[in-house]
Amino acid sequence: MEAISIELALGPTEDVRALVGELEHVLSADYTPEQRHGLPLHAIFQSHIRFFLARVQGAAVGCGGVALFSDFAEVKRMYVREPARGGGVAGALLDRIEQETRGAGLDFLRLETGDRAHAAIRFYERSGFRRCPAFGAYATMAPAAIATSLFYEKRLDARGDPH
Repeated sequence: MEAISIELALGPTEDVRALVGELEHVLSADYTPEQRHGLPLHAIFQSHIRFFLARVQGAAVGCGGVALFSDFAEVKRMYVREPARGGGVAGALLDRIEQETRGAGLDFLRLETGDRAHAAIRFYERSGFRRCPAFGAYATMAPAAIATSLFYEKRLDARGDPH
């Protein structure tokens, strides 16, 4: 297995633009614009968000971020390119996201994903996430906007072990 490096992205580099663009293209095949809740590119680099690139042999193969709120953190824009799937990239990204969550003193990591994202759902459930009700801004959205959304959360403790 190739070594995976995870780096903090400080701005919308070409690699970031390409990965987020690919993710949008994939999501647009299954979900209407109203049902896609990913952050726009400019919003990824707000002060409460950490966004990461995964690289294998220097090539960007995945991305994912975490938005840090007062009482929980939320996984944002998680994506791994098809050829790199199954090689531990998503797990390495999620590990870094969990580190950031714990480093911010937060115990809950939450996420929203689409009901047709079967591989992502399996990955999150294997990683210790459990279904939960809509949270944060999602809880106030029109039902049609979250009709295809599934919500998950994972409780972390200070050592990083899931509860």
